[in-house]
Parts: sequence; structure tokens; C-alpha cells
Amino acid sequence: MRPKPFIPEFLDKPSFVRDKNSGKVWHRCEQRTLYVDTDRSQAVYHANYLRYFEFGRASLMRDASYPYKKIEENGYLYPLIKTELNYYSPLFYDDLIYIHTRPARLELVKLQFDYLITKAENGEIACVGFTKHCAVTTKGIPVEIDAQTIRLWQEFPAT
Repeated sequence: MRPKPFIPEFLDKPSFVRDKNSGKVWHRCEQRTLYVDTDRSQAVYHANYLRYFEFGRASLMRDASYPYKKIEENGYLYPLIKTELNYYSPLFYDDLIYIHTRPARLELVKLQFDYLITKAENGEIACVGFTKHCAVTTKGIPVEIDAQTIRLWQEFPAT
């Protein structure tokens, strides 16, 4: 089943949009698909969408003045523990895409980002998904999520 169309409404900050259908606010960045991202069918290979998710997540964190590098310097790592991707429309070489990312669930030691990728040309949804992460020390020991990351979840506009 296809999701409802994503209709972005631009907010005061240029990298944030509100979906008129759901009311949710998303961080938005753009990227062009590379030739190396495609497979023999000339479409973007399915696993490369996870790279786009990472680009969106890193862009959101950087724009929130808490880049992942700083998280690591503070002694935390957030490895992936679960992903989900739903594909709706293929991407091809040199497509300009918008990667929409938002903080979703927050638990004691786990957090989740939601993603939505659209084609810049027509706004068509290409992929929707999430990544779930677990907070660990640099030695791999699970710990509570750091205070600065919690603050990002609290300050990110819910709607």
C-alpha cells in the first residue's frame, strides 16, 4: 500500500519542512544519486538507500550542532540494531533526491530515526523507513542515551 503523498511546507529554517498531510516536521537535505549506486537494472541498488539514510541522519545531527563525530568524542557510539525499508518508486542515476529525516522513538538505551526519500523532480515517494540504534560505550557496553542526544529529541519539532 502506497503512503499518502508527501506535501512539504517550508518553515523558517530552510532545512526543515512540514508534511501537510501528517503535520510532522522533517529535516531535509538533498543529494544526487551516483552511477556507482545503480545496479545492472540501472536503478539504485536497494542497499544504497541505507547510505542515503545515513547521509540524512548525519546532516540532521550536523545542523543540530551535534555531529556524530562529537558524539564519539564524548565516548558514545550508536550502532544500528534494526532497519526497515519500504520501496515505492525506483531511483536512477543522477536523480536529485530529498532525504527527509526525523527523530522518532526514544527509549532508555535505544533510539530511532524515521526517513522518507522523495524525488526532487516530482515529489514522488521513493522509499520510507527507519533505523534503530543502541547507545554503547566505545568498548561496546550498552549505556543510557547521552543528555545531548536526548535534548535533540526534546527540541526537535514534533509537529
